[in-house]
Amino acid sequence: MKRYEILPFYFPTTVVFVDDSASFLDNLILHIAPNLAFRLFDSVAEALMTVNMDGRVMPETGRYFAPYPFPEELPYGHRAIDLNVDLIHREVHNEHRFEQVAVVVVDYEMPGIDGLEFCRNIKDPAVKKILLTGKADEKIAVRAFNEGIIDRFITKREPKATAILNEAIVEMQHSYFHYVARMLREALKIGKQAFLHDPLFAARFRQICAELDIVEYYLCGEPDGMLMIDANGRAHQLIVKTDQAMLSHFEIAHDQAAPEGLLAALKSGRMVPNFWRSRGEYSPEHQNDWAQYLHPATEFVGLQWYTYALLKQPPAFKMDYVYPYYRYLEELDAKGWGGAQGGA
Repeated sequence: MKRYEILPFYFPTTVVFVDDSASFLDNLILHIAPNLAFRLFDSVAEALMTVNMDGRVMPETGRYFAPYPFPEELPYGHRAIDLNVDLIHREVHNEHRFEQVAVVVVDYEMPGIDGLEFCRNIKDPAVKKILLTGKADEKIAVRAFNEGIIDRFITKREPKATAILNEAIVEMQHSYFHYVARMLREALKIGKQAFLHDPLFAARFRQICAELDIVEYYLCGEPDGMLMIDANGRAHQLIVKTDQAMLSHFEIAHDQAAPEGLLAALKSGRMVPNFWRSRGEYSPEHQNDWAQYLHPATEFVGLQWYTYALLKQPPAFKMDYVYPYYRYLEELDAKGWGGAQGGA
């Protein structure tokens, strides 16, 4: 799946591998991508219980929406929904988020219950299913794919099977979040966050994530942008402004008689403001310390013109108690469940 948009949130999840042969699983994990969280099961019943366990840890996106708090302001016959973007980035404080099973990789030929029956018994329709088959089972796999029982199938004897599997897992993890956040994605199409749906800016965002080794990210508002975190819990904030937003910053500062140096910096477009103590906009309390709230700007031309800034260790976010991905991998290893490459 080619990703031409930025998801409202994304974080690493746990991949479940199921095969009745423990030796096959032990060999398989030697070839999976590094830093992939996984659990191995040679017991079908135990695997199914784990995948279907109660108590979802994924964000329930419906809770971001509420009726508009001032309906009397709307014309008769109009209804409005309030979308609280500020709640999205707070998902980073969910210390169980990495435990979510988003992808299952299951062997077709297993005693008692085959891989297709296993997939049919997965309750959550969002979970992506990859079936490993023998050469003789391809017709069965094709039919299962066409019927929507599985999302991918890979033949074990394929020379590049492990490389294909690694690519499929990455693709399916993003497909999972694409499905889970579908209502939120649609709502954001008519909001201020146009950069989410700009394919050119989305490509630039993926480059930034790769350069910084980002493993999870979350949409945030005021200012609009993304909170991005690497595996060690180090945070970066990407602030994204349109021309209209930059002009608005200048006008608000001008109306409040801001210092000339600040007005000149805002008018030049070479600095992005982040007055996080006053919800993103200039206020007189910053008259003497405004320079520390300006950050070097980068211009980017996508479907429209953007100006963005990248902040290390952004002060607006409390990251001291955020549970980092590397710690989750270490705990999987310690329990003997799986973890990073070679960790089972």
